[in-house]
Amino acid sequence: MAENILVVDDEKVVRNVLCRALDEERFHCFSAESAREALENLSKNSINVALIDIRMPEIDGIELLRIIKKDYPETGTIMVTADTDIVSAVQAMKLGASDYIIKPFNLEDVIIRINKVLDRQRLVMENQEYQKLLEERLREKTAELSEKNKQMQSLLMNAIKALVYLLEAKEEFMKGYAWNVARIASTLARYLNLREKEIEAIELAALLHDIGNIAIRESILEKEREITPEEFAEIKRHPIIAERILKPIEEFQSFLNFVKYHHEHFDGSGYPDGLKGNEIPLGARILSIADAYQAMVSARPYRNALSHEEALKEIEAKSGNQFDPELVRSFCKLFGKE
Repeated sequence: MAENILVVDDEKVVRNVLCRALDEERFHCFSAESAREALENLSKNSINVALIDIRMPEIDGIELLRIIKKDYPETGTIMVTADTDIVSAVQAMKLGASDYIIKPFNLEDVIIRINKVLDRQRLVMENQEYQKLLEERLREKTAELSEKNKQMQSLLMNAIKALVYLLEAKEEFMKGYAWNVARIASTLARYLNLREKEIEAIELAALLHDIGNIAIRESILEKEREITPEEFAEIKRHPIIAERILKPIEEFQSFLNFVKYHHEHFDGSGYPDGLKGNEIPLGARILSIADAYQAMVSARPYRNALSHEEALKEIEAKSGNQFDPELVRSFCKLFGKE
């Protein structure tokens, strides 16, 4: 189904050029010459992305952006501005715009930016759906227990969510990361025919595997260039810190070692204890691959994301060194065509 794109610009030529290019890319293009007409379109149609000219008569693009963020929060917004008005573009980004482009624009660049916004929207939807699925599974499990166990399970999940959200609040680029790692790790565990209790333990470990980063300085975690050996030594403390945070909670004992040892390497070169081979718990070995894959396909302040194919090649290259060869084979077989 074609995505709906709304072009808002008081210049008819600009609207026509953009809509022609979008139609050729098989998008469904709507156009509006004013903010009022744009709002009429938004009220009648489900708009995925709106391209908004900042400088328009009556209601300008900034004010229209505010209305869209309030009344149509799921619509992505790309601001269109002249190269002499970058300040307004920056203001728009602070107000929640997805991106901005500068006139005169390159049509190929416009299409690329629209696709990036759509990709982000799909990722958010996938994360929301997965989160709903996980919460639904937890609710089903809770229904099977006594009233006391219901209360304990609810407290447990709330504690896990609180810890995950706390970490996301500290590291902006980590939003959704733990949920993705949990989805990958649990899918691999289920493919290996592990018991449901083991799968659940791996899933919860994945959600909390990086909780030790709470104690690591933000200046290191958000650094936009390569870290120093001293800074890496500090980062290597996070599995031990995670163990210290989670250990007092009895319900976390089933997956505590998965969290502690998810950075151990199959050849013994990992940390914190230099375990190797089957000395590393199976859950930690599964989590290690899921975490490494998601890290590679996620953008970081200091590097761009790898493609799915590039990440798979990296994982295969480290089979027997960083990762369990048997798990690598299963992982590539399971996710190779996704």
